[in-house]
Amino acid sequence: MKNRIASLAFGLSLLATAAFAQDAPKPDAPQPITQATPAQQSAPDVESVDILKQNQAERTRIQPGNNAPTWRIVKEGTKNYSSLPAKEAGVLIQPKAQFPGQDRAVTAGEAWRRYRNGPLTLYGGWLILIALAAVAAMYIIVGPIRTKEPPTGRIIERFTALERMAHATVAASFVVLALTGLTMLFGKHVLMPVIGHAAFGYLTYLFKTVHNFVGPLFALGMIVTFAIFVKDNFPGKGDLRWILTMGRDPNCGRFNAGEKVWFWGGLTLLGIVLTASGFVLDMLVPGIDYTRGNMQIANVIHLAGAVLFVAGSFGHIYMGTIGTEGALDAMRTGYVDDTWAKEHHKLWYEQVERGEIPRVRTQESTNAPAGGPANAV
Repeated sequence: MKNRIASLAFGLSLLATAAFAQDAPKPDAPQPITQATPAQQSAPDVESVDILKQNQAERTRIQPGNNAPTWRIVKEGTKNYSSLPAKEAGVLIQPKAQFPGQDRAVTAGEAWRRYRNGPLTLYGGWLILIALAAVAAMYIIVGPIRTKEPPTGRIIERFTALERMAHATVAASFVVLALTGLTMLFGKHVLMPVIGHAAFGYLTYLFKTVHNFVGPLFALGMIVTFAIFVKDNFPGKGDLRWILTMGRDPNCGRFNAGEKVWFWGGLTLLGIVLTASGFVLDMLVPGIDYTRGNMQIANVIHLAGAVLFVAGSFGHIYMGTIGTEGALDAMRTGYVDDTWAKEHHKLWYEQVERGEIPRVRTQESTNAPAGGPANAV
């Protein structure tokens, strides 16, 4: 009898132990993790923040070192809580995006980096090299355009001091912007292997600072240059024939069709593109939402416009210096000989001869050639 009572008591104790074990928490068993809904993830309110903290704390307790849920949310571009007042401070990594020509979507920052260092650098570099090769070929094959008749000794004031100053401002600031900008774009592939990462980093930081400050000066110079020269750059008589004869017909006004194309296409159109996108990158335009995505788009537009501007400028620089005899002197002194005017801008020369345009627009000039404005009579 005693044995039966003892067996019954032992069995009851086992049942009680099993029941207690089922009710008690098991420290070694993984606990379910509460997942936040998409609405909770997108709204940086207190409840969603608490849920994220609880999830991560639970994950850390049962799986130390596993931050996969947190990084999954970060990679999706979900906006979370941040105490920083900066824009997009709650978004650590941009959502996925796909630039033209890319085979798959990656994070927007990575997509922009690949596009900048890929097609923009590759095609932009080839475009600049082709433009340089074309100018070199023109100089070697055709050579500079020289006047056929000897100088007459009579001169015409082609550019006033204000006009030359405005042009010089645009030209000098353009050279600085081109050198600094091309270094930042192509220097990673050309300079960095030679001078090293550290020196290239300091150099690009300096060039970026110079670029940012010279940009507004370039914009101001373009505005003044446009206001001064726009009246002489509208399409006129002789422009079409100048294009059809590839510049061999001198019957054109003060500026030929090639100069007008550069004025409207380069200085005006590309100038507006470069100035607008550059001001956005400098954060100088009010009312713009300066997010990472908008800045990346502005950077792509700025680089594309800059490459086109640089490539097109080679032709303008060539024709205004070694490509045309006397052109550089015209901009340096402001005066040209009658022979030069007649052989390059015949319609403009005829206007001067008829008195429609004065030979000397600046009454007192210290930059005239030997003999001064007196020879212009």
